[in-house]
Amino acid sequence: MGWFLGLGFGVYGWNQTWSGNVPADVGRPGLFADMAASLERAGFDYMMLEDSSVVPDVYGGSMEHSLRTGIVRFDPVPLVPLLASRTSRIGIIATVATTFYPPFLAARLFSTLDHVTKGRVGINLVTASPHAAAQNYGLDKHVEHDLRYTMAAEWMQLVGELWDSWEDGALRMDEAAGVFVDHEKVHPVHFEGRFHRSRGPLNTLPGPQRRPVVCQAGGSPAGRELAAAHADTVVSAVVGVEAMKEYREDMSRRAIAHGRGPEDIKILFLVDPVLGDTDRAARERKQRREEAHAANLEGALAGMSYVSGMDFSKFDPDAPLPDMSGSNGHQSTVADYAKAGGGGRTLREVAATRRVVESIELVGSAETVAAQMQEAMEYAGGDGFLIGSAPTRRTIAEIADGLAPVLRRRGLIRDGYPHDSFRENLLAY
Repeated sequence: MGWFLGLGFGVYGWNQTWSGNVPADVGRPGLFADMAASLERAGFDYMMLEDSSVVPDVYGGSMEHSLRTGIVRFDPVPLVPLLASRTSRIGIIATVATTFYPPFLAARLFSTLDHVTKGRVGINLVTASPHAAAQNYGLDKHVEHDLRYTMAAEWMQLVGELWDSWEDGALRMDEAAGVFVDHEKVHPVHFEGRFHRSRGPLNTLPGPQRRPVVCQAGGSPAGRELAAAHADTVVSAVVGVEAMKEYREDMSRRAIAHGRGPEDIKILFLVDPVLGDTDRAARERKQRREEAHAANLEGALAGMSYVSGMDFSKFDPDAPLPDMSGSNGHQSTVADYAKAGGGGRTLREVAATRRVVESIELVGSAETVAAQMQEAMEYAGGDGFLIGSAPTRRTIAEIADGLAPVLRRRGLIRDGYPHDSFRENLLAY
């Protein structure tokens, strides 16, 4: 089990029920530190902090909607040690855009965090998609989608070589001999790639994991290939149990082609459970949520604009979904929107019904939802679920203290952490 924080270290549910503490929480670690402690108590494997380097301005060609509704993000990396200080076992994953982070900087930063967290950090690889984000890093526009992933594969190769630039046993700390590090076991990498160059070696000691856990949201063919080659855990938002089953089988084939075993990659599917004391109460809550989502057409269109790079304010919402084939955005999500628009469905219908945090619908009491999760996973394969719900204190308690104990009674989630490091615990279950 994991939790996907889609706005990273940002604002959740502003001006909505159960988010009244946002003025006190914004930009401060308290909510997220409390969340980390709760999820560790619940037996979660990790928290994953998404990130972005842009104030979204595709919708309406303006930042107005984003800023008015609180779409802001703080850099998640400084939050990692603070979450680690409140916990002892749960993994903490922070996002890095491979297109913008120099490989040496990322390798050194996450090696350092591996020490600071005592072996519990992970790195989530994204290539980013908005042109505005690329412009914040000095580019005229963003790189074409598949080329971004070609660059990311080389980036990851170099980062891996930097993490391995110290041999096992290089650290001696032999006071009698006066030798701290055996210099013959530390090597430059002299990497010369198409996109990246680095002399190496790292000037940090290898971390407890040596290689922090690598996470990736592999949706498009290029993304799946990157994940199969390098990721330890993968986030998927494919829709429906048949698509989940196909995804697991496809990733298994890709992993084998890269000389890895399917068990080396833990695949978690995004969900947003709606819980209630009874099934009826949960269905009523779901209905209220759907009505609120449908009524907020502007918000739905703004979200679609961000992930696709297309300004949906320009289109008639009651006309059929426009052609999205020219998008340079998140290809798997764009393809999902296009599929949802089949049969002449209107833009309004697609925007009102499709959200990107639900591989399957989970609605009911904790017992009912746990049974739904078990049934879906037994059919589709995969390894678990990534909660994509907005982390208000109410939602955190519902999942950590309501759903998780039921899953544990069914033998579906861990009841402890047998190892010290994130990687060992992740791969052990």
